[in-house]
Amino acid sequence: MSDKKYHRAFGVYGICLGDGKLLVINKNSGPYINRYDLPGGSLEEGESLSTAMKREFQEETGLKIEIEQNIGVIDFKVPWSWKDFTDVHHIAVYYTVNKIDGKLSIPKQFDGQDSLGAMWISENDVSSDNASPLVLKAFEWIRTKNLGIDVKTYKNWTVLK
Repeated sequence: MSDKKYHRAFGVYGICLGDGKLLVINKNSGPYINRYDLPGGSLEEGESLSTAMKREFQEETGLKIEIEQNIGVIDFKVPWSWKDFTDVHHIAVYYTVNKIDGKLSIPKQFDGQDSLGAMWISENDVSSDNASPLVLKAFEWIRTKNLGIDVKTYKNWTVLK
């Protein structure tokens, strides 16, 4: 019997490439605080996956996008003490997306906004010390074109404050 209590998080996330770099946000809350993360997030009440992807991307980066392809779903488990939960089980729907308009901008801050801004990074810029599991998996997909099917568990995850 496990003594873990999981918060289930579900969201949509976009892989946007430009000049060989991946667009990421600087996360300001949650288990990935102070790390690079993919633009995206949770759905609002009644919102479709694609509508949420476009809304989240624009809110967090300032860019309007078109969705190119749904590349799959993968999940992660990380330790995270929040409320009465011990861990988070994060289920992520991945899309490839293309910028169609806009420019990178500092996001408007509101309750629930968890982006401090966006930037382009290369794979050499990331490690498990400064990037979320979503970013690490995105670079793996860029290299292999395969998300895999098994949950990735980070037993020694550190939440950076």
